[in-house]
Amino acid sequence: MQIDIKLHKGDLPDEIRLDDKKSLAIDSEFSGLNVNRDKLYLVQISSGNNDAHIIQLNRENYNAPNLKKLLSDKRIEKIFHFARSDMTFIKKYLNIDVENVSCTKIMSKLARSYSDRHGLKDLVKEFLGIEISKQFQSTDFGGVLNEKQLKYCANDVIYLHKISSELKNILIRENRFELYTKAINCIQTRVDLDLALFTEDIWSH
Repeated sequence: MQIDIKLHKGDLPDEIRLDDKKSLAIDSEFSGLNVNRDKLYLVQISSGNNDAHIIQLNRENYNAPNLKKLLSDKRIEKIFHFARSDMTFIKKYLNIDVENVSCTKIMSKLARSYSDRHGLKDLVKEFLGIEISKQFQSTDFGGVLNEKQLKYCANDVIYLHKISSELKNILIRENRFELYTKAINCIQTRVDLDLALFTEDIWSH
């Protein structure tokens, strides 16, 4: 499968219009997992047509008005895998709330109760029969990106539309879609709790 990968520096260029899409797949890369220490490096976007726009952010100012406008557009569904993590870094560094969010990890946990494996690699294999490599997950995305890193970043978004559709079908079939909707509606609060350092399960005893 041929993937159209485009790397952009600082922001999504004015001439690339994605605001007419019904949904976009979104992912991001960080320098680590501690939002108070580590930086947001990349944001990846796919329209679901074997395309990937990879925005390498300016970490001096995070000035990316086109990207911010797109992520905060309530008309466009944003499909993530593990939205909680991406949204936390995006809110911290881009200073916006991502609107109209869907998360394939939450969908999977509610739909695929027959499995305890809810990683993106597992979902791609089950629903598309494709083996993807996570070899470059722990590499430096802050410098000059090589072809293999770009391919890795693209793989994190190009399959999400199909996975989301398949999981939604299961949720509807098993009468769990309303439960998923209620859960995803709490995602902004979960992000705010993470940023306030309440990372544990506040509902536990």
